[in-house]
Amino acid sequence: MDNTTALTFTMTAYAVMENYKHCMFVVFLLLYLVTIILNVLLITVIHQNRELQQPMNVFTCVLSINEMYGSTALLPTIMAVLLAKTHEITVKWCMAQIYFLHTYASAEFCILAVMGYDRYVAICYPLHYHSIMSNSKVGKLIALAVFYPLIVFGSFYSLTLQLSFCGKVIPKLYCVNMELVKNSCSAASYISIVGLALLVFFFVPQVLMIVFSYVQISRVCMRLSRESQHNALKTCIPHLLSLTNYTIASLFEIIQTRFNMSHVAVEARIFLSLYFAILPPIANPVLYGLGTQKVRVQLLKLFIRYKILPTLLAKAVTVA
Repeated sequence: MDNTTALTFTMTAYAVMENYKHCMFVVFLLLYLVTIILNVLLITVIHQNRELQQPMNVFTCVLSINEMYGSTALLPTIMAVLLAKTHEITVKWCMAQIYFLHTYASAEFCILAVMGYDRYVAICYPLHYHSIMSNSKVGKLIALAVFYPLIVFGSFYSLTLQLSFCGKVIPKLYCVNMELVKNSCSAASYISIVGLALLVFFFVPQVLMIVFSYVQISRVCMRLSRESQHNALKTCIPHLLSLTNYTIASLFEIIQTRFNMSHVAVEARIFLSLYFAILPPIANPVLYGLGTQKVRVQLLKLFIRYKILPTLLAKAVTVA
């Protein structure tokens, strides 16, 4: 590793934004601020109201923390490189960013899988929900969702950390593991194969858990009254939308990393590559904040307390 300390990679995707880099800096800054503000607001509201401190909302807070972690690993670096004279990033920071972004992405899916399990228990076993989802169980699920990705990806990433690099070009706005491997001085195709196998090993159990949860939820809902079906669906909608949004974003990134996308416009590739780290962290606090009535009511009370929102408007939004 010592011989790579002073090495830098040139991030060629920034050349596309050179003529309007100051405008894009403002856009990225606003996106980052909105992400932090929305997620901090959601965590604050849940933390300050004991009635909201149910397992699903606790998982939502963990999701928000993870999303701020992912956004912080990405957007400040993009802004710094964007305004730099040379669009370069050091190998050390590139490697750190890869670890941060990949563990963010892996933990995001783990947390969403755990939230799916929570919905399964809440709808299929409502009378036993609090005994099944005890504080101890919630703590173990959070630890699993957070530390499992850190350990699994860290073990795999140790293979990349042993490489030395002859190439100096990364055709993206940020570092990803496969681009680093492509710049290796020696053939490192085995890392790609191990990475693909790990992808299957890591995500398939979680996908199966989510599918199982919603199959069971569907079976239970078929036996419920129309009103009960509506209520059950309403509690699942934020999670389903978050899951769908994140899955689409992840597929974009996996396809771009694994396949030749040169036939797609550069601007489109840039947008799709940023989707997974920008859209979910903004969309999720909106879905779980405004989309959940109890959270929405407490959020509006907070706005009224600090005179951010007129009382009459807040009442109108609460009723809606």
